[in-house]
Amino acid sequence: MKKTLVTALTATLLAALTACGGGSDSGSGTLRVGTLSDSKPNAYQENGNFTGFDNELLKAIAQKEGLKLEFVATDFSALLGQVANGTFDIGSSAISQTDARKKTVDFSAPYNYQSLGIEAKETAGITDENSLASKRIGVVQGTVSDTWLGTNAPTAQAVRFPNDAAALSALKTGAVDGAVFDQATAEDYAKNNPDAMLKVTKAITTTIPHGFAFKKGNNDLITKVNDGLKKVIADGTWVKVHDQFEATAPVPAEFKAGQ
Repeated sequence: MKKTLVTALTATLLAALTACGGGSDSGSGTLRVGTLSDSKPNAYQENGNFTGFDNELLKAIAQKEGLKLEFVATDFSALLGQVANGTFDIGSSAISQTDARKKTVDFSAPYNYQSLGIEAKETAGITDENSLASKRIGVVQGTVSDTWLGTNAPTAQAVRFPNDAAALSALKTGAVDGAVFDQATAEDYAKNNPDAMLKVTKAITTTIPHGFAFKKGNNDLITKVNDGLKKVIADGTWVKVHDQFEATAPVPAEFKAGQ
């Protein structure tokens, strides 16, 4: 009797621990996706729904592969650590595949490329990286923008924020002189904040690919996502999603329909 009771209690405890462990919901097969709520046009929340280029592309991939997704907001500075420890099955937020990040997480095949925009008020006297010297420049901590600023404008004073919304607020109020965002995000902020007189003063194109992030060794899921990515490129879905969210950006040849 005691043995039976101990066995039952052990099973109950293990079930409880599994339920609290994060990552996939083993009962429903739903994958938890860590993303951002404020980074237009790549990853943001609108009317209670997570959308943006990266998230809509991932939804299309999931549909091709029969995957269920649950999107959860987090700060970019925490995202890769949360993917690495299994809190999230997938990270989706225009994540550049740098060598440093590849030590922490694995990535899908590339689905876009990183481009940056220097943004400032029209009266700030900021035109390019050379004009950032000694100025307070906002970046989101841990992003390529953060790394780029330290490398290309080492005398600028980097002011680091946990998310785009905080950096944008500081830029609008004059707490920082300028900021470096993803190019598409910077252009969106300039367009939708006319009273702030924001301008993208220089765009910087890189060859660093974006990828969805996964816990190291999660090869089965990576294979499924890569397979779905090939399908949405081949049937033109990639271009449709791109045109919806980043219509002014060129389409790299490898992402055009039929590839």
